[in-house]
Amino acid sequence: MSRSLSRAEVRDVDQRAIEDFGLPGIVLMENAARGCVECLLREGVNGPVAICAGRGNNGGDGFAMARHLENRGIAVQVLLFGDPEKLRGDAAINFGVLTRSGTPLKIMSVPTPADEAELRAELVESDWIVDALLGTGTQGSLRAPFPSIIRAINNSGARVFAVDLPSGMDCDSGLPVDPDCPVMVKAEVTATFVARKRGFDHPSAAEYTGRVHVIEIGAPRAALPG
Repeated sequence: MSRSLSRAEVRDVDQRAIEDFGLPGIVLMENAARGCVECLLREGVNGPVAICAGRGNNGGDGFAMARHLENRGIAVQVLLFGDPEKLRGDAAINFGVLTRSGTPLKIMSVPTPADEAELRAELVESDWIVDALLGTGTQGSLRAPFPSIIRAINNSGARVFAVDLPSGMDCDSGLPVDPDCPVMVKAEVTATFVARKRGFDHPSAAEYTGRVHVIEIGAPRAALPG
């Protein structure tokens, strides 16, 4: 795409690819994850990699990335922030593959200072942290524990790779999604799908996206907006 896309346009591309063209969502997720890993490899990832994942499709991308990183010989650990029983759809499929594969996995919660210290300890030895927490659909208030997780990522000293967009950033404005809790992941690299997001054009967004790489995920050209 030669132009940036809004949240609504991004949703429409996925919906059209799946419903109008019959392309399974799991294929789009697989292509997204493989493209992200190829991007990380070009950036010089050595490991270990900590993948911070939420319960949505952004987390599903992270689960699939873990498999591709392991297949490339990169040490990886997945930190899931949420109840795995509540995973649905393609994210649940990739989580099932992850658990059957024996990939190192921790179910995390960050409600107390002690838990925040545990999270910092998990992140401090990482070569890269993959931000697969929140996707383009995030709107409204930024609920706990995400503000604490974002602060821990930003204070880790590790290189940070954002999946689709930095968590906490509004897709359309490029500003914090929650003005009352204005925290966003500060990434060195963002791998975004199909096209740049409209919010990336805001003058302050580059400080948080870092270098932006557009990942082609296999959606038919005819599914893209004009």
